[in-house]
Amino acid sequence: MKTYKAYCIDLDGTVYRGKEPILETVQFVHHLQQQGIEPFFVTNNASQTPDQVQSKLNALGINAKRSHIMTSAMAAAKYIGMNYPNVSVSMIGEKGLREALQENGVKIVESSQDVFVMGIDRNINFEKLAQACLDIRKGAVFISTNSDRAFPNERGFMPGNGAFTALVQTSTGVDPIFIGKPQGLMLEIIQHEHQFAKEDMVMIGDNYDTDILAGIGFGIDTIHVNTGVTSTEEVLTKFSLPTMTLENLLECI
Repeated sequence: MKTYKAYCIDLDGTVYRGKEPILETVQFVHHLQQQGIEPFFVTNNASQTPDQVQSKLNALGINAKRSHIMTSAMAAAKYIGMNYPNVSVSMIGEKGLREALQENGVKIVESSQDVFVMGIDRNINFEKLAQACLDIRKGAVFISTNSDRAFPNERGFMPGNGAFTALVQTSTGVDPIFIGKPQGLMLEIIQHEHQFAKEDMVMIGDNYDTDILAGIGFGIDTIHVNTGVTSTEEVLTKFSLPTMTLENLLECI
């Protein structure tokens, strides 16, 4: 495998499954760091702050730089700040999304006709979904941190933000603006903020429909690992193939 300057590594299903580390990936990250390369961790999970992601990785044996963590919540906050400055935003989401919006100077309100943004919320209920639908019907721009219908943890596959987004989309008839993978915005932010050429970047992940398509769409190399959502057998049936398919990242060492 060629050597890259920016290894963009997915988290859920690639680095860990819930609280369980994927040991081959942990060893691969250590291998990169021993060569002086700090990988980037790119996740559609909008529930956690960068500090929380950093702490979780540290508990799994990975010493990650905070500046090399990119969540869909962070990307959504940057997107709103750039495209909808000085507006009020209502939201569904957890601490990761709320803090990302606040760090980017976005005013959060209970109800907004300007922008509504949706991230994973494990305490979601009917009232939250109802208020989201009301705001969108009144004209609020509908933004969703990601379209993941499911994500893997130690119990199996859990309902993701995309599943709840689909409910609001179905009720309102309004299509959301998706931020996370397979859209390339997070990769674009990494490239812009760290001044990488695309040929020096690679996207690594387990989910063809998010990780791999994000890299392909953005125009960088991709590596699929058979550790999570999409099996290698299924990947090999796709029209657009990743640059490499691996059982796990130990094959790169």
